[in-house]
Amino acid sequence: MSQQYDVIIIGAGVAGLYCARHLPQHLKVLILCKAQPWECNTFYAQGGITIPKDKQDEALHIQDTLSAGGGVNNRECVEILSQHSNVILQELIQSGFILDRDDKGQLLYVKEGGHSCSRIVHSGGDATGRNLHTHLIGKLQATLWKNAEVVDLLIEEDRCYGVCVQSKFGLQNLYAHQVVIASGGVGGLFKYHTNAYTISSDLHGIILEHNLALQDMEMLQFHPTAYVSNPQARKYLISEAVRGEGGVVVDEDNKRFLFAYDERGELAPRDIVARGIMDYCSTQKKSAFLDVSAFSEVDFKTRFPNIYRDLSTNKLSLPKQKIPISPAFHYSMGGILVDSQGLVKGMSNLYAVGECACNGLHGANRLASNSLLEGLVFGKRVAEYIAGHSIQNPIRHFPLCEEVLQKEGDVRLKNVLREIMWDKVGIIRSQSGLDSALGGVEVMLESNIGRMLRLRLLVAKKIIESAKARKESKGAHYRLD
Repeated sequence: MSQQYDVIIIGAGVAGLYCARHLPQHLKVLILCKAQPWECNTFYAQGGITIPKDKQDEALHIQDTLSAGGGVNNRECVEILSQHSNVILQELIQSGFILDRDDKGQLLYVKEGGHSCSRIVHSGGDATGRNLHTHLIGKLQATLWKNAEVVDLLIEEDRCYGVCVQSKFGLQNLYAHQVVIASGGVGGLFKYHTNAYTISSDLHGIILEHNLALQDMEMLQFHPTAYVSNPQARKYLISEAVRGEGGVVVDEDNKRFLFAYDERGELAPRDIVARGIMDYCSTQKKSAFLDVSAFSEVDFKTRFPNIYRDLSTNKLSLPKQKIPISPAFHYSMGGILVDSQGLVKGMSNLYAVGECACNGLHGANRLASNSLLEGLVFGKRVAEYIAGHSIQNPIRHFPLCEEVLQKEGDVRLKNVLREIMWDKVGIIRSQSGLDSALGGVEVMLESNIGRMLRLRLLVAKKIIESAKARKESKGAHYRLD
């Protein structure tokens, strides 16, 4: 007997969990999670949640978001984000979520790059994502399946009837009246990235297979400050808040070189800082470091406990020792094309929300700490839309996916793909590099490979083609030529 749900949500990060939280309780809801629920980008998010302080600051926040995004943002979605932020804040506080406060009990606000004032709230210092995820999991009432990998969407015409999933029960089809994709971005395509290991663009590839649209896929954000000397695939992110509160970028001679690239120095938007570090290090043959000596050890450990722990594990003595840094892939502004309600273009009951989606909110470059807020605001928005648009799919039965999911040699080719994407489709791009990358990807697509690698390659190809098509530099997309 096939299993039928009202709503299936793919992904257990902030967007998927907050969507589930706001769905009517009488609905039968299933959340599918590729590995353990904490292996998602939400859990590793350090910065905080952007919350404009008043109506005047809302206008400033909207302008900051548009400025960071190169002015190509969808203004409607930017306004929705900012204007709903304080409602979200009150919901979180009323549900028992603990935010950092001063001695008088007032919320602590910090400033990050690209923001014109301090408007970012945080929890546990640099543990906002971890604490928020733990809080939402603790409140979850929907059913959650761990170690359940979606390998296809069951789509016919403008309807999605469910998913094909690989789990401990083997390969099976699960049916639903409405399906929400909240699967995260594309980090696994790059050699250096700050994403959870589960983030590998599978659903983006499935979207392409079904002739649905990905938008702005060339717009990829590289975080300027990551510690990349650890052996794990996920590199240690060093939050923008460290720079917002006194950390400075220097070379081995203690020169603060970023002011040559932007008058805001370390607090310029991420794309400018990342390019500045890459350009300076390559042209001057220097290394880049984050100097956090402005902090006392007690203050740094209190404000940034996770960063302190991660780097101390790698034998760095903070804050006395300078932290060697490099940019690393961090966030995808592009994604599955959706409208302002989160409905996938061309579909009647398929939604995408969070980093996997592209509603134009971030434009060409995401403003720091807008991502957790996006997951909360638009996760709730999708839930409210579903509640007001009841859809009953007729009973349909689809064949199981027959393609072999993984073949011998796929792991080696995944690493080849990561090298190609980092070297030729990274922070600084050129026509010749993009042409070379496209050729490499197309050769691998013709190889004897498994389905899951093929999906990654389809997304990589789309990113490269999008980068080739945009001739001018804009935001995070920077071309030498």
